[in-house]
Amino acid sequence: MRFRVAAASGILLLSLAGCAAPAAPSTTEPTSEGDGHGHIEGAQELAEPALHLTTVDEKGSVHHLDLLDEEDSVLADIDPVEEVVSDGRYLFGIRDGSVTVIDSGVWTWSHIDHFHYYEAPARVIGDVSGNGTPAVVTGEVGVGVRFDDEAVLLDTAALADGRIEETFRIAAEGDGVVVPLTSGAVLTDAGAGAEQPGTVRVVGNDGTASEELPCASASGTITTVVGVVIGCADGALLFAGGAPEAHERIPYPQATAPAATSFAAREGRPSVAALAGETGVWILDTRERAWTLVDVGEPLVHVAAVDDAEGRVLALTADGAVIVLAGGAVVSRTEPLVSASLADDEVAPHVRFVVDQNRAYLNGPLEQTMWEIDPADGARLSRVFETASTPLHLAGTGR
Repeated sequence: MRFRVAAASGILLLSLAGCAAPAAPSTTEPTSEGDGHGHIEGAQELAEPALHLTTVDEKGSVHHLDLLDEEDSVLADIDPVEEVVSDGRYLFGIRDGSVTVIDSGVWTWSHIDHFHYYEAPARVIGDVSGNGTPAVVTGEVGVGVRFDDEAVLLDTAALADGRIEETFRIAAEGDGVVVPLTSGAVLTDAGAGAEQPGTVRVVGNDGTASEELPCASASGTITTVVGVVIGCADGALLFAGGAPEAHERIPYPQATAPAATSFAAREGRPSVAALAGETGVWILDTRERAWTLVDVGEPLVHVAAVDDAEGRVLALTADGAVIVLAGGAVVSRTEPLVSASLADDEVAPHVRFVVDQNRAYLNGPLEQTMWEIDPADGARLSRVFETASTPLHLAGTGR
């Protein structure tokens, strides 16, 4: 991988907030931190997060770019995938008939008021198989995998031990996803065989349904610092704290815009963003239980919420430029960056943002380039990474 530096500015990394325990350990020696700090055997605790960009090319080569020293390494070679989903540590390579689970070996453990950062050897954990091309949804304690005729919930704790352990695998019909909660999950395919149409099913760890909740045309899900969100035709269903019993509705305001079907945001924040038709953006503040609709006035293809204080949202325009919204207005814009990728119908869906506390990243598969963007500084391109292969699928790891 070759690098072209667009400005003399490295990435600003999160500082390690202190615990009531002793000072942060060396970054070269394994720690013996007990349970509750995210430590596993063989991991070492770091003084700062080991932030990486992980990409998978069209051949299945998984590359790991260290954003601190800009070193690129091949993490693994797997069978080609159609999509990649990540929770900031694990990568799920999706293809017809299976999901390959990869441990990136870098992660952050949140203690709400401070964080712990770890690094361990990366590894391919294994595959989860089923019929059809699955949909994958990550959660704090589980990972939902939805095949054509089965719903599967994986145990995240087992993944840390290098094992694939299924909490449940049950028959399921229709299109939908498995959304993990703190216990059990929500199945959004309840229209097939449900007692009431336009509902979702809450199931326990054994896969047994406990209740059905109204949510017509369920589509899109994301986890915020407040809870788990599922998009519905008339608003959002929020499970506060991810608890199965703590569900409430956040209805749309009186607005004439299409419903949100996919959410994106910086991890660990309350606000998320979604497209609202061709030119609009929905912003959902899960802490305030409120929606805001912004009409940008030009076609958009992707959006992601960045921060709370300034209300910044990144948007990718149909011509491949990145714009920054704040307070409902466009405050900065780049030149078109990914025009070629967006012009290719097969490649365009894979162009996406990865958002950190201080930077955002955009991949251009056909441009064979990734950009580091500073949303708070006029969408400045702080670094540009040129790749030898096609960065078709992009994920952020170490978060």
